[in-house]
Amino acid sequence: MSAVSALIVVDMQNDFCLPKGALAVENAMETLPLINKLLDSDAFNYKVATKDWHPQNHISFASNHPEPHNKPLESFIDMKNIVANKPHETMRQRLWPVHCVQGTRGAELLSELHMDKVDLIVEKGTDERVEMYSAFSDSFGNLTAGEGGVTHDLAGRLHERGITDVYCVGVAGDYCVNYTVLDAAKAGFKTFVIEQGQRCVDPGTWPDVKNGLQKGGAQVLSEDDEQVQRLFTS
Repeated sequence: MSAVSALIVVDMQNDFCLPKGALAVENAMETLPLINKLLDSDAFNYKVATKDWHPQNHISFASNHPEPHNKPLESFIDMKNIVANKPHETMRQRLWPVHCVQGTRGAELLSELHMDKVDLIVEKGTDERVEMYSAFSDSFGNLTAGEGGVTHDLAGRLHERGITDVYCVGVAGDYCVNYTVLDAAKAGFKTFVIEQGQRCVDPGTWPDVKNGLQKGGAQVLSEDDEQVQRLFTS
């Protein structure tokens, strides 16, 4: 059976990409030519863009926690699985600067993205009680499509369209790309990440992230690999 492929472009938003973005990822803008080239490719049957879409009172924002344990990028909290009514389940959560707040310019996707090629926009992280790096589910694996966590059941949408293969690019490689890729693999898709199409919050972590992705069933490709080059000639 021939592959039916989807492209997921993760969180290419102003707050993550502009030099003065609230949570700017180093060199994120360097990925834009490759990402737009992928968006322009006819090799993909379905193209998705995701974005963080947080309320102002989101649990991951350092400013929503008391001093002195509220330093952006440095402090951590124990986040409870309130969404599933399992407060005994906790997870260590890194605290971030305020970013991608609903309705702000920082939350907008980059104007340079070829958005006319995108079939679906998935807004995620809209439930203030829990973090959501993956476009498929929150950090505890809860899917709350239509109920506050994410606007679409992405796995369901892809399965409905007969998608077999998923390619991911975007930011950040060590967070939202990482968990989106892992969840895509868990959902049964043959999953790939193109490493030149991502950048990390903590760049030095990429080798470990890459190893974790491969252990999680995903394949990490280079843009020079024959498989990727075929995407541009389809």
